[in-house]
Amino acid sequence: MLKLTKLSLALVAGALISAPTLAQSKVFATVNGQAIPQYVADAFINEQKAQGTKDDPQFRTAVKEELVRRELLVNEARKKGLDKKADIMGQMEIARQAILIRAFIADYIKNNPVSDAQLKKDYETFKSQLGNTEYKARHILVEKEDDAKAIIAKLEKGEKFADLAKQSKDPGSKDKGGELGWSIPNSFVKPFADALVKLEKGKYSKEPVKSDFGYHVILLEDTRNLTPPTFEQLKPQLTQRANQQKVEQLIEELRSKARIS
Repeated sequence: MLKLTKLSLALVAGALISAPTLAQSKVFATVNGQAIPQYVADAFINEQKAQGTKDDPQFRTAVKEELVRRELLVNEARKKGLDKKADIMGQMEIARQAILIRAFIADYIKNNPVSDAQLKKDYETFKSQLGNTEYKARHILVEKEDDAKAIIAKLEKGEKFADLAKQSKDPGSKDKGGELGWSIPNSFVKPFADALVKLEKGKYSKEPVKSDFGYHVILLEDTRNLTPPTFEQLKPQLTQRANQQKVEQLIEELRSKARIS
């Protein structure tokens, strides 16, 4: 049996956007006199092929069998009036909206492509934000400033940072001696990043560093030069991000013109 997906379920439920009438469309198969339009079969076939299914005679036979099975079940659902129940109608409408929205966004992006000039500008912005240095750091995060000061005092006496990190409230690093790995400053909240870049290798913060998460004691273990990805390497991600921004801008424009109550 072929894989069920939201799109194919929507096809079966009759939740598609306006489609050609039966008189205009070729018939793929009939079940108890009820026609399954060719456009429904085409949509189902294309969906399966997009998932890697090989298009061959065996596949086409399986498609027909699957759509017949679904038509039989849909007919039974309609006989029971399930397609008239509010919750089912709501789900069908949501599926219809999702398909329409996806089609509209794909069409909008196709007809409003992002220029290479814009992508290169975004790339330069990304590089400037990335910087040219990576930092390998550890930290201990506690709730109170006095607790952070007590940790610093213990470090001054020679206690190991990794041992003291066990009392950190950061679950992602406490069991690794407070280790954060290699990161750029922009991956941290600003107070943390500001303190980190001022430290010398092998040194820890002599005063607690306050952020929205609590109080940090930071140890800078090492630094290294950062070589950013090339434009071509990042182009797919930059394009996706730019397209998302264009769509969000469009939605804001549509919302500003809409009458909403």
